[in-house]
Amino acid sequence: MQWETVIGLEIHAQLATRSKIFSGASTAYGAEPNTQACLVSLGMPGVLPVLNREVVRMAIMFGTAIDAELGRRNVFARKNYFYPDLPKGYQISQFELPIVGPGQVEISVDGESKTIGVTRAHLEEDAGKSLHEDFRGMTGIDLNRAGTPLLEIVSEPDMRSAKEAVAYARKIHQIVRYLGICDGNMQEGSFRCDANVSVKLKEHTEFGTRAELKNINSFRFLERAINFEVERQIDLIESGGKVVQETRLYDADKDETRSMRSKEEANDYRYFPDPDLLPVEISDAMIDDVKSALPEMPDMRRDRFESDFELSQQDAESLTASREMADYFETANAIAGDAKLTANWIMGELSAAMNREGRDIVTSPVTAELLGGMVRRIADKTISGKLAKDVFEAMWNGEGSADAIIEAKGLKQITDTGAIEAIVDEVLASNPQQVENYRNAPDDKKGKMIGFFVGQVMKMSKGKANPQQVNQLLREKL
Repeated sequence: MQWETVIGLEIHAQLATRSKIFSGASTAYGAEPNTQACLVSLGMPGVLPVLNREVVRMAIMFGTAIDAELGRRNVFARKNYFYPDLPKGYQISQFELPIVGPGQVEISVDGESKTIGVTRAHLEEDAGKSLHEDFRGMTGIDLNRAGTPLLEIVSEPDMRSAKEAVAYARKIHQIVRYLGICDGNMQEGSFRCDANVSVKLKEHTEFGTRAELKNINSFRFLERAINFEVERQIDLIESGGKVVQETRLYDADKDETRSMRSKEEANDYRYFPDPDLLPVEISDAMIDDVKSALPEMPDMRRDRFESDFELSQQDAESLTASREMADYFETANAIAGDAKLTANWIMGELSAAMNREGRDIVTSPVTAELLGGMVRRIADKTISGKLAKDVFEAMWNGEGSADAIIEAKGLKQITDTGAIEAIVDEVLASNPQQVENYRNAPDDKKGKMIGFFVGQVMKMSKGKANPQQVNQLLREKL
């Protein structure tokens, strides 16, 4: 039997406001438990929610970025359910009239592009957090997170593989970070993903029964969880069983999903408009104001990098993966004046050094200005690419700018033809047998053999001789 996977994702992005969605309490991460649980979040009698205007602006930014319909009139509703980390007994969310309607994003998997539909994105408040460790078999409740603004982004069931689901999740992650509306930190829970997974026979048009996978906090785990769930459902059906609609947790340690509870339908939540919050009317002026302040989005920036800097699509995609990386490249290249060489150093030595020390582009000790200055010295042949590695290491260790390091360490490249010729002559005179072997060798062998002489010249010049001039002189004299 030929099976087809059907996947839809629900992504919860915590909006990067300083205060909560319906109160002035802080959203700062890492505070002592329950020190930021205000009266509104706790649902105390007599307190009323007041909408944070900034969350509306951020939601409009996202909707505009994915070319979505915007709900000019949207309504907050009460989503009723009981859970220990939800003290009010309901969650304020949006149901029938969300702020962001249908939109779409483009993903690329194995070189193939695909459009994934976004059904909606609506505003809601986050719940608190249940803590199961260090309580001697009991559960602790931290309500600091309660009331933190969320944008729940719901996709169409357009993905047909775990790879496509990961590509879509990464694209949404990239968009919200470019916009600056979410920091995207999955470890801290500010970007969370639930996957709705089902399987069906390829010839069937009707979707199968889906299971919702929760507790997924990395892109790697998202792919593993979906792949496990697909195999589980196929094995179950082929052995005569039936998939039931339910919520399942993903256990990363065991690499498996397990049943948590039956999956609720919308009517189970008994949605009704929140009587304490007025409908939100969004004006054309507010939308125009948001649109005028939007940054250049990743796809547009990638295309510009390809056309303006003549970079390959792969290089352009790597450099625009994050807004910080793209900004770094543009700053460095403005100084260096050589886009390809700048890109190579960022994706090569710089990325390797950051990976070794667990840093990112923001915390790199080699700033864009420092790297640009060093690349400029490679481009104008002040230093060779080999010597530049020594300069880079010194900059990484905090020894100053490229110019200062080159001066202090005497690393300036020898470009004087007469000085290089004298070294070449000395090397040839000292190695008569190798010279004879080279001259008697067939032409197809000479390319490798000349490497011996180049190495000797570079050794004698302590790596300072210009490699292009060395090669040219050696070929002429040999």
